[in-house]
Amino acid sequence: MCHQTVSLIARHLEANGIPTVIMGCARDIVEHVGVPRYFWSDFPLGHSAGKPFNADSQQATLQGALALFDDATKGATTVASQQIWSDDPGWKADFWRMDNLDADKLAQLKADHERVRQVSAGIKQDA
Repeated sequence: MCHQTVSLIARHLEANGIPTVIMGCARDIVEHVGVPRYFWSDFPLGHSAGKPFNADSQQATLQGALALFDDATKGATTVASQQIWSDDPGWKADFWRMDNLDADKLAQLKADHERVRQVSAGIKQDA
């Protein structure tokens, strides 16, 4: 689901008395739409719940987001995660670039994606 849709749903829930917290990586979009509580991670899109296969990162992200229910004292509160995606800030410039990937790296990324997709499908079946 896209950031705008989730943000609009959160606004509707809030208007009906249900508190929400949005976790995301697209700060400009979410803040533009306007949500009461936003836990922002400076991570690549799609990783708003923490680093893949990193339970500590995911737990820290969830704890930070849940803390907003107590800590946000005014509307439109954004809290930035203290986690960093990589020690090399160059990841932002290279994140969407495909021209610098060789065939082996591209195959590894595809395999990683397939593994994540299979794990997600298993979780959905168990739910």
